[in-house]
Amino acid sequence: MNEQQNQTLQAIADKIKKLRIEKGYTSYRNFADDHDIEPKQYWKLEEGKVDFRISSLLRIVEIHGITMEEFFSGIN
Repeated sequence: MNEQQNQTLQAIADKIKKLRIEKGYTSYRNFADDHDIEPKQYWKLEEGKVDFRISSLLRIVEIHGITMEEFFSGIN
């Protein structure tokens, strides 16, 4: 990946983490467990450590009850 792609991936990861915290979860593990997501995989999403599938992002968006447009709002 190039630098721009890495920055975008990190911005997505930061947004995923922000949404979890806004939902009242201080632990990624508790959030993952409560939503039937493998904790290690979820941690990788939040850290930007994995080039994830769209289906994973769709699942996160669904959990938070937002649209893809809302999710990507503010991510350049």
